[in-house]
Amino acid sequence: MKTRIVIIDDHQLFREGVKRILEFEGQFEVVAEGADGSDALELVQKHQPDIVIMDINMPNTNGVEATRQLVETYPDTKVVVLSIHDDENYVMHALKTGATGYLLKDMDADTLIEAVKVVAEGGSYLHPRVTHNLIQEYRRLAAGTSQKVEKTSREVCLPLHLLTRRECEVLQLLADGKSNRGIGEALFISEKTVKNHVSNILQKLNVNDRTQAVVVAIKNGWVEVR
Repeated sequence: MKTRIVIIDDHQLFREGVKRILEFEGQFEVVAEGADGSDALELVQKHQPDIVIMDINMPNTNGVEATRQLVETYPDTKVVVLSIHDDENYVMHALKTGATGYLLKDMDADTLIEAVKVVAEGGSYLHPRVTHNLIQEYRRLAAGTSQKVEKTSREVCLPLHLLTRRECEVLQLLADGKSNRGIGEALFISEKTVKNHVSNILQKLNVNDRTQAVVVAIKNGWVEVR
């Protein structure tokens, strides 16, 4: 069965671009579109989509408020937020209201497709640049002013009892905020191989998505935060 999607964005041209990219994949079907957050509840009630792709900045009901209402009323429908903001405050606010994904509008087509696939399979997805910013903020808060220099400079201990050396390299690049394509280019391997490595990492670390994997890695000192 195809993943059913509703797109909510006040720019028609952007909606058409997103729709074209998703439906080209064949496994996605855009069942409805709306131009404002106030359209979201009505469209979800009518079409029962699996995923709503929701813009944050809209003229009447913004995407964060619409997401909150959707999650409360239709908890089985996943929301992926679209934004021009990569600031961690925007991200945390969206996630607290129940969003399962957070994408930046300057993303490429591969990132959009990857994100929707991950969310459709029950995971969560943050744009790689957003992930990197959140990790930096997490590290800053965890370190504290007096211990920051010491904790930042501590030696990385690779989890070779759990992962292969190649998987450790991939985990480090995930912590650097690299997309699958970026990891492939850095390691001179295909995106398919990268996806296999990421899948193995998630399974071995017993986590659901790449963001959780990076948080676990930071807590255990397995990666360098740069």
